[in-house]
Amino acid sequence: MAKRGRFITLEGGEASGKSTNLKLMASWLNSQKISHVITHEPGGTPFAEKIRNLLLHTESSDPIAENTELLLMFASRAQHVKSVIEPALARGDWVVCSRFSDSSYAYQGGGRGIDVKKISALEAFTHPDLQPDLTILLDLPVEVAFERSKKRASADRIEKESQQFFERVRAGFLSRAAAHPERFQIIDATQPLEQVSQEVIGLLDRL
Repeated sequence: MAKRGRFITLEGGEASGKSTNLKLMASWLNSQKISHVITHEPGGTPFAEKIRNLLLHTESSDPIAENTELLLMFASRAQHVKSVIEPALARGDWVVCSRFSDSSYAYQGGGRGIDVKKISALEAFTHPDLQPDLTILLDLPVEVAFERSKKRASADRIEKESQQFFERVRAGFLSRAAAHPERFQIIDATQPLEQVSQEVIGLLDRL
C-alpha cells in the first residue's frame, strides 16, 4: 500500500506571486523525483473549471449573491477533492494546490463578511478529514498588490473589488494563520523573488 502523499496549499491575495512560486515548486518536486500533482482552485477538474468560469466571469448585469458565491466555491472544491486531490494523495503523490478552503475564509468570510460558522460547516461537509500538511501564505500589503496588478492586462470579477475588500481579505488570511500555526508558514511577499523562492523551497525541503 502506497504511503499517503503530502498536501501543500499556497495562499495569498492578488499579485502575491502564487503562480510564479507554483511553477518553482513543481520544478523542485521534479528535481527530487517526487511524484506530484499541481492544481488550483476554484477549478482543477473539467466540471470545476465550469464553476470557476461562472464565479470569475459572470456578467455584472446578473450579480452573484454572496451566499451563492460561497456555495459555488465549495461545489467546485467538493468535485476537486473527490476527483483529483484525494486520489492523488492515496496513491502517494504530493499535491500542491493554489488556494483551498483558507481562501474561502479570507475572501467570502473576511472580504464578503459571511459568518465563518457557515464556512466551517461547508468545510466539514466537503472535506471532513482533509487538511493541508503545510499552508504557505504569501503575505503582501494591499497597496503593493494594487501596484503590481496595474501591469496585468485584465481583471476578473473578484480582482475588480475595492481596496477595502482586499484589506479585509488580507486580515482574514492572517487571522487563519494565527489560528492554525501548526500548518501555516507566512512569507513576506514584498521581498525579492529570489528570497521568496528560497524560503518556499526551504519549507518544502523540511517536509
